[in-house]
Amino acid sequence: MFPFSSPSPAPEPDAAAPADKSAHVHPLDALTGGAFSAATSGERSARIRDWLATNPDSAQMQEVFKELSTRDKGAAKAIRERLEEQRRALAQQAMAAEWAARAQALLDAPRLHVADALAWQRDAARAGAPLSREPLQTLKTRLAERVKAVEDLQHRVQVQREAAVLMAQRIEVLSTKPWREAQAAHATLAEDVARWRQQAQEIVQDPVWPSVDLRFAPQLEAAQTQLGLVWDAFGAALTQAAAASEDPKAPLPQVPVWAEELRAARGGATSASAAEPARAAPHPERIAQAVQAVTEALTRLEGATAQGRGKASVGAAQQLRAAWKAHGRFVDAALEARVHAALTTAGELEGWQRWSADQIREELVAKAQGLLQRPEGQALGGRRLQEQLRQLREQWKQADQGALANHALWKKFDEACNAAHKQVEEWLEKSRAQALEHKTQRLALIEELKAWGAEHARSSDWKMQIRALHQFGERWRASGHVGEKLFAELQPQWKQALAEAGAPLAAAQKQNLQERQALIDEAVALGAAPQLRTDAVKALQQRWQALAQAVPLERRQEQKLWDAFRSPIDAAFERKSAERERSAAALSAHDAAVLQASRALDAANASGDAEQIRLAMQQLQAVMQGRPSGAAGAESEQKPVQTPADTADPATTSEDAGGDTAPAAPADGPAAPTAPRRVVAVRGDDRPDARKPATPAPTARKPGGPRADARSPRAGGERFGRERPERSGRPERGPRLGDTAFRAQREAVEQAQMALRKLAAQAHGEALNQLLQAWQQRDAAMLPAARELGRGVNTQAVAAWAKALQGGAQATDPQALLRLEIAADVPTPAEHHDARRALQLQLLTRRNEPGPGETWPEDTARVLAGPADRTSGQRLQAALKVLLRK
Repeated sequence: MFPFSSPSPAPEPDAAAPADKSAHVHPLDALTGGAFSAATSGERSARIRDWLATNPDSAQMQEVFKELSTRDKGAAKAIRERLEEQRRALAQQAMAAEWAARAQALLDAPRLHVADALAWQRDAARAGAPLSREPLQTLKTRLAERVKAVEDLQHRVQVQREAAVLMAQRIEVLSTKPWREAQAAHATLAEDVARWRQQAQEIVQDPVWPSVDLRFAPQLEAAQTQLGLVWDAFGAALTQAAAASEDPKAPLPQVPVWAEELRAARGGATSASAAEPARAAPHPERIAQAVQAVTEALTRLEGATAQGRGKASVGAAQQLRAAWKAHGRFVDAALEARVHAALTTAGELEGWQRWSADQIREELVAKAQGLLQRPEGQALGGRRLQEQLRQLREQWKQADQGALANHALWKKFDEACNAAHKQVEEWLEKSRAQALEHKTQRLALIEELKAWGAEHARSSDWKMQIRALHQFGERWRASGHVGEKLFAELQPQWKQALAEAGAPLAAAQKQNLQERQALIDEAVALGAAPQLRTDAVKALQQRWQALAQAVPLERRQEQKLWDAFRSPIDAAFERKSAERERSAAALSAHDAAVLQASRALDAANASGDAEQIRLAMQQLQAVMQGRPSGAAGAESEQKPVQTPADTADPATTSEDAGGDTAPAAPADGPAAPTAPRRVVAVRGDDRPDARKPATPAPTARKPGGPRADARSPRAGGERFGRERPERSGRPERGPRLGDTAFRAQREAVEQAQMALRKLAAQAHGEALNQLLQAWQQRDAAMLPAARELGRGVNTQAVAAWAKALQGGAQATDPQALLRLEIAADVPTPAEHHDARRALQLQLLTRRNEPGPGETWPEDTARVLAGPADRTSGQRLQAALKVLLRK
């Protein structure tokens, strides 16, 4: 080991180092705050940033960067960035000053070209000039205001032109009217012309007028000159017309209508004595050449204008002007209007093409930016947003075709479209995931269909298979959206699986269809047979129903086959019906008599007389039974015929309408005349030629008594040979009626019964009105008879009512009306509800006394004994209307 105290062999230079370091200090170290003498690069960079915060001048930074960049490039980076920033700022200032000078030159110029102003803004943005900073921002605003002022002034010029044309038309219309009417409108028209001239002068004196496009000044001057000429000529002609109306020797005005009017006022001829010599018409070939030349130039100009090509439209417009100058006097008015319209459009396209392109681009930028700035709840879907972006880009391409590009607007437009396309990409990713999911569902559904087909291959439940296949189809349609290419791959697999699963059903339907076709052939043969067999038709229809229930078919095909099956059978039945109608058309004597009696009953129904209707019904019944009409009249004297109308008639007695059988006469006496038996409806076929089962009609007998058809001992062992005594006295029915006669008599009888019911109701209402009138006048002689009041009123009740009316009016009995209303079960006025409720409670305690339903005739007599008033009359009428019908 070496001792620690041994001296070092080398000398120690520590004391001399600080002196050497201070002797080599960099001259720029003091300027930069010790950056050159810093020990580390981080410390040096910090001192450089501190020095740059003092904003040194450019020369010092250049010198420091030159020295420091060779030692520490990291620390010199901050100086380099500051130098570049100053360089850019100087370049921006120089560019701003340059474009500001250009804009100021445009503003100071006596004539501002709109196209140059628009081009200044476009070129400045393309060059990168700071348009959002001063002074360029103010200059841009001033140029936009000047351009707007020029546009407004040009629009005013166009309005003035249209106003001049309209005023000329007004003057022309006045020249076709009487001159005094034109003279009356002269003052108003003069004010309008003066106002138009004043407005035109204001347009010309506007400070922006020199900047208007050169084509507008000649247009305004031409309109002013034309209007002046028309107005001067109108005034001169009007003055001349006024002078001619006062002096017969004065010359007539040049206006034909006014000249004719003044000539007629003077008493001269209404037409000119001598016609002006007609101008020589140009040669047709010359006109054709002129029209061809103008049309060719016009077609070229319209094509260039429609395509938006500004340069081509300028040359085409010059050619059209030259052609019009040479051939304009040989062209008609329609072609002249087309020429003027084309030249106007070309002029507008030439001057405003670039401006309109920028306007379109700005609109497209606003639309692109608005795709993501829609209100809440109105955001566009992915597909709709994709379509909108595609349409906007196509419109931008079209706008770039006819004008110069605008890179600043394109940058804004592209940024907005890219921002919106991010949502489209999200939607596309989501759509791809959904399509994959839908594909998996569809493939699983195909496998499920194959498994179901294998499971039900031998099943014969065709309806279940049809429902299941229909459900599979609905699930396939509801499986979600997939792309066209993927759908084209999956659809054949689905169709093949569906065909395999439905093969047994298709085979059964094919066999069933063949069997049905065989039944259709049998139906055709059966319908073509001369004799229609109903039993064969029924059997054939049963076989058809069995096939239809066994294997169902598609609804349209099922209906088509059914129509083909039943059409020959329907035709056969129609032939049978036609034959039956032809046979029934040949009326027998009995049918003719029934028809005649039916017409007589219709006439009686129309007359409205109840007696005539009853008599006609009796005659019709007698004719139907084959008896002479005289016998019917004699029988009617003995006993009237009972009808439903008679039973409803209040004038009838209380005899039972159902008692249409007379008691049997003694065996040894002559048979008593019996009432005709009413026709009773029978179930089954009611056609005249239909067969009815021969069922014995029941006979009337008393309950508990001996049977009327009690069998007597057999005579001679013959069981069915005896004659029943109860049927011997029944009159024989008449001959069978044809269809026409049967329907005619049935309709006539129904109409007669309805008429009798109406007459009965009318008679009932009249009887009730007579009763009320008798009460009001206290006259018993006006009371109707008991027969007219109905079956519920007897002669004793009518006598009691007459007795009540004979004396003077007594005090009103309030309970009588309440008892009548309770008996009739009709409502009581509200003010008498409490009294009616109290009376009903009293009646509950009087069990042994007759109720209001039994004593209503006496209660009516008590009401009639009292005074008559309107309210009591209405209450009595409402109650009796119900009680008299019981």
